[in-house]
Amino acid sequence: MRCAWLLVATGLLVAGCGSSSAGPTTTTTTHTRTFAGNALTPPRTAPPIVLRDAEGKPVTLAAQRGRYVLVTFLYTHCPDVCPLIAANLNQAVRQLGPSARDVRVLAVSVDPKGDTPAAVHAYTRAKHLVPQFEYLIGTAAQLRRVWAAYDVLAVSRKADLVDHIAYTALVDPSGRERVLYDAHVRARQVVHDLHLLMRREAPA
Repeated sequence: MRCAWLLVATGLLVAGCGSSSAGPTTTTTTHTRTFAGNALTPPRTAPPIVLRDAEGKPVTLAAQRGRYVLVTFLYTHCPDVCPLIAANLNQAVRQLGPSARDVRVLAVSVDPKGDTPAAVHAYTRAKHLVPQFEYLIGTAAQLRRVWAAYDVLAVSRKADLVDHIAYTALVDPSGRERVLYDAHVRARQVVHDLHLLMRREAPA
């Protein structure tokens, strides 16, 4: 089952967003010395994402074919883990230079009530998110479909606090998940792995 594989592969991480998040524990995936994150062997097809951004524009994972995509799960009112994830992914894109044109971040909301268009606009400005960073929102039903597909649990325990599984998946241009990162993802890890994949897939 995908869920069991994913939990073992990343050591996942209930990202407290109000409590602490666990680091990686054990894994059954093949670790290589080449990737800084947890390499998936074999790669897996990334589940579909069909949501909208704060402007109301539809955004799909399928439309990103040909690009490298970092899929992560956040909410704007998170007091601890989510801002660090957002900052590190944002920094990674900035550090890529010209290669950033081939990269997108799709941040899927885990808070359908609190992540309003206004909240997302404010968050984007406050965090100075790059244009390649797309924060996706939707109805509770729409978001739950994506959470279920990615084995993300999100539970609103009190006002403005959501306990949720937090990880980031690096999806290659053909739509396959290649590397997973836990809540402690660092920009340097992502930049390293993106450069590695780009070199491997560059035309001979």
